[in-house]
Amino acid sequence: MSILIASDLDRTLIYSAAALGLTMPDAEAPRLLCVEVHERKPLSYMTESAVGLLTQLTADTVFVPTTTRTRKQYQRIRLPGTAPKYAICANGGHLLVDGVTDHDWRTQVAGTLADECAPLEEIRAHLATAADPAWLRKERVAEDLFAYLVVERELLPEDWVKELGAWAEGRGWTVSLQGRKIYAVPKPLTKSAAVREVARRTGATLTLAAGDSLLDADLLMAADRGWRPGHGELAESGWNAPHLTVLPQQGVAAGEEILREFGRAAALGRS
Repeated sequence: MSILIASDLDRTLIYSAAALGLTMPDAEAPRLLCVEVHERKPLSYMTESAVGLLTQLTADTVFVPTTTRTRKQYQRIRLPGTAPKYAICANGGHLLVDGVTDHDWRTQVAGTLADECAPLEEIRAHLATAADPAWLRKERVAEDLFAYLVVERELLPEDWVKELGAWAEGRGWTVSLQGRKIYAVPKPLTKSAAVREVARRTGATLTLAAGDSLLDADLLMAADRGWRPGHGELAESGWNAPHLTVLPQQGVAAGEEILREFGRAAALGRS
């Protein structure tokens, strides 16, 4: 049996210094290893145990990092274990094969977005008008596919994201708040579509997945089994599904437990 594991990265398997605050008190803090450096500064971490677990999984399964990050942001990460043959970036907009963009997939995605969604420039124009400079810090476009804002979370009006989501809904877009970032993403731009393509190419007969944000919901729904940590958008909204396991752990402890669950499920699938 070929087993495919598709996992979100940020706040699911890897954690920034800010996100480490989700975890246990300092007295119980696990040993951490840095897996991402940018401009000579360490950015993201995994526990020492998680590194060992992921190393084993990359040897035993088709492990597919599945992220909303751009290709450039993803390539800063150095995950332990065998380098993945496939990786999914830009929320499914780019499928990397041995680190190189698959242009057939990119062309297919572009055609779907042109047919089913309002154009990116319309969304950007609305964001520029609706955002308040008092709390907006940056406005960015990722891979010419979607837009996001970096905000001062404590200054963000309580209903602003909800109102933006209602506006975007009728234009074929979805909105997600993750930490200090507000994402506006076309609805057809999904991690699950890219994962199904990888499953087709690899002949995978079992797909396992994990994620913490609303942008991971479609991925979790499409998998045979899924896991989410005790933190994040999905936890805050109480999102659930019949084949989903809701973990009580938060922070890096959740990332470690997700990898253990992947290992158990993969062993059961092989048997």
